Amino acid sequence: MDRILRLLTLLVAVIAPLTAALKFDLHPVSPHDAAKYERCIRNFVADKQLVVVTAILDGYRGDGQRVDMHIRDAMGNDYHKPKDVVGENRYAFTSHADSAFDVCFENTYTGAQTTSGPRHVELDIDIGADAKDWSAIQAGEKLKPIEAELRRIEEVVGEIVTEMDYLRAREQKLRDTNESTNERVKWFAFGTMGMLVGLGAWQVVYLRAYFRSKHLI
Repeated sequence: MDRILRLLTLLVAVIAPLTAALKFDLHPVSPHDAAKYERCIRNFVADKQLVVVTAILDGYRGDGQRVDMHIRDAMGNDYHKPKDVVGENRYAFTSHADSAFDVCFENTYTGAQTTSGPRHVELDIDIGADAKDWSAIQAGEKLKPIEAELRRIEEVVGEIVTEMDYLRAREQKLRDTNESTNERVKWFAFGTMGMLVGLGAWQVVYLRAYFRSKHLI
C-alpha cells in the first residue's frame, strides 16, 4: 500500500509541473472593431460540471485601454460578462449542458489611442475535480495531504471514466447512423439499378414494336 501511495505521489509530482496557464497578448483596437478582433479560448465541459476561470491581466484602469470578458457556451448560455478587467480575476460557474464554452476577450481604446503596449493575459481554466478548492476540503474534513490527493485523483479518474462512457455512447450512435445510412444507400442503389434495367427493357420492346410497325424488321 505504501509503495502504491509513493508511486501515485511521484506521478502527481511529475505531472503537476506540466500544467501551465495559457499566456497571450491583447492588442487594443477601436470600439468599432472590437467584435472583429475578439480573442476566444474554447473548451468542452459536461453537464452540471464546475468550471473555474482565472484570468490575470497586467495594466491598470485609466491607461487608455479597457478589456472586457465574456464567458458563454455554444447553447446560448451567458455565465459571466465582466467589464474593464485588470489584475487577477476568478469566475466560477456550473455548466447547464454538455457543450463547448468560450472565454472571450476584447481590448479597446477608451479615448485617444494610447502608446502603451498590449495587455498581457494569463488564463487558467479548471474543470471538475481540478476546479475544487482541495485545501479547504482538506482543512474542513481534516484529511492528511496524501488522503486529499487520493480523493482528488479518485474524482479525476471518475471524470475520465464518465467521459469515456460518453465517447463510447457517441461512437455507438455514430456507428448506428453509419450503418443505417449504408443500408439506405444500398437499397437506393438496387432500386436505381432495377429502374435502369426496366427502362432498358421497355426501350427494347418499344423500339422492336416501332420498327415492326414500319416494316423495318
